[in-house]
Amino acid sequence: MATQKVEPTEEQSRALVEESRVSGWDKPSFCKELFLGRFQLDLVHPYPSPPAAETAVAAKFLAKLATFCETVDGSLIEREERIPDEYIRGFAELGCFGLKIPPEYGGLGLSQVSYNKALMLIGSVHASLGALMSAHQSIGVPEPLKLAGTPEQKAEFLPRCARGAISAFLLTEPDVGSDPARMASSAVPIEGGSAYELNGVKLWTTNGVVAELLVVMARVPKSDGHRGGISAFIVEAAAPGVTVERRNRFMGLRGIENGVTRMHNVRVPKENLVGREGDGLKIALTTLNAGRLAIPALCAAASKWSLKIAREWSAERVQWGRPVGKHASVAAKLSFIAATTYAQEAVLDLSGQMADEGRNDIRIEAALAKLWASEMSCRIADELVQIRGGRGYETADSLKARGERAVPAEQLLRDLRINRIFEGSSEIMRLLVAREASDAHVVAAGDLVNAKAPTSAKAKSAVKASGFYVKWMPQLVAGKGQLPTSYSEFDSLATHLRFVERSSRKLARSMLYGMARWQAKLEYRQGFLGRIVDIGAELFAMSAVIVRAQSQRAGDPAEGDTAFELAEAFCEQATLRVENLFAALWQNTDDLDGRIAESVLDGRYEWLEQGVLDQSEGTGPWISEWEPGASTEENLSRPFLPPTK
Repeated sequence: MATQKVEPTEEQSRALVEESRVSGWDKPSFCKELFLGRFQLDLVHPYPSPPAAETAVAAKFLAKLATFCETVDGSLIEREERIPDEYIRGFAELGCFGLKIPPEYGGLGLSQVSYNKALMLIGSVHASLGALMSAHQSIGVPEPLKLAGTPEQKAEFLPRCARGAISAFLLTEPDVGSDPARMASSAVPIEGGSAYELNGVKLWTTNGVVAELLVVMARVPKSDGHRGGISAFIVEAAAPGVTVERRNRFMGLRGIENGVTRMHNVRVPKENLVGREGDGLKIALTTLNAGRLAIPALCAAASKWSLKIAREWSAERVQWGRPVGKHASVAAKLSFIAATTYAQEAVLDLSGQMADEGRNDIRIEAALAKLWASEMSCRIADELVQIRGGRGYETADSLKARGERAVPAEQLLRDLRINRIFEGSSEIMRLLVAREASDAHVVAAGDLVNAKAPTSAKAKSAVKASGFYVKWMPQLVAGKGQLPTSYSEFDSLATHLRFVERSSRKLARSMLYGMARWQAKLEYRQGFLGRIVDIGAELFAMSAVIVRAQSQRAGDPAEGDTAFELAEAFCEQATLRVENLFAALWQNTDDLDGRIAESVLDGRYEWLEQGVLDQSEGTGPWISEWEPGASTEENLSRPFLPPTK
């Protein structure tokens, strides 16, 4: 059956995403309350920590993992642009492909916190290794099955994954990115409903070239006995009709096995449907709630390495009679790197432990951790390259060839850049968080924020909304942040907690002002919403830093004192960023930028492009067209390990 390309309206696209998000809040959320102006410190303080027994078990594994990682040559992966099979075998023998899979299915059953630490070790060897492991376990087969799989599916597939059956997640298509309503891949029921026939082409299938198992998102047509909709299927990569047509290459992650996968009349038994028909997107979004924490783990590892290199180099390199680290311009960079690295780990560990405990809804926390860590780690890597100067821009191989230490700073910058795009670009993440953060308003306001709702419906919603706002708005006037003695148990960091509390209420008021000013058009004010989210991210990071430093001081006063120093520096730096973001909510060039962008798109400034050559012209279309049908390409699939089935 031919695959029909769907061109939905804007309203249909938004409705699908809205339908797929998790509705309601059955558990408390620190960040949800933060955006509402309610600073509930008790949700994150005392700073949670894993049980001692779990930490001891994880420490033994991490020690073995570190020993093996020392034998893995990241520079070899970079040069050859692939991960050697023997490295994968070594990781498989250690159990690394079953880090989070429960022991009853052959996995190690690590907590999210311990899993993050394992990823940090692996990713510090080469970013491609971190991407392979996280794509397999954070968004590949194991996580969706843990969330929505049947006992039979878990028994069949989880042991295989734990043994090394690498998995990949297939969602994006050549002309479909963050708008899943346009998805064209189809899964048509056949054989009286006992199976489905998959057709489609998927792009940027991380691990797709080497995978044994695939999670494929495809649209089931609605029919008698089938509710239809985007659905999730587990597909054998070796099934007839599955062809890996390309292995993609990128500016970074040189060893990543990312490809283009075509499916032509692929038979998938109904037993391989994960969840119900139409639940695929919801499963994917729910999977990402905790799965997104893999990226801040890899970012934190990169920042830790950057700090080490920056410290050692800045003490060794002498200019004008002094180590470069003692010159003010470099000292500022070192301070930023150290303070922000501390904050990244604080946010990561706090979010990870909250995920493990399961007491809180962490959908906003995980999204903010991913957004903030990916942005900050790129800044840190850029500062490292600047501190290293010409050596920062030179490749590690070139440095080594002329007798110097092979520091891959430029590689780090290239490798980290993808994290601002992976698993939701920063722009999409800001919109996602803004939607979740404003959920209470959306529920309360109802049709007031629906541009197409009739006047009568808006009037009814106004009455309903008034009840919510009459109770909520007085809470934004005053709080503990205005009392000079509040949070005194945090010693010198108390002033920063007071700032967070005051800023939380100011943030909520700003959101309310924005809703009143733009009403239903607020969703199009992406600059405003993005700054709202960025403020929330900084306040979350400040909170994590402060409660972590307090915990460290209680456990080890000497270490705690140094932690307080880093926390103080981070909070001072973050405060400046928050104040600038607040100012930019109302003083910005958003409207001007929109007008200029319209003129750019209309071609009014084409004269400005004259005088250069564009050698990409004529090389192909902006977006490749694809048609359903059998592949005419060689199958580039090459699993690392022998099949587990």
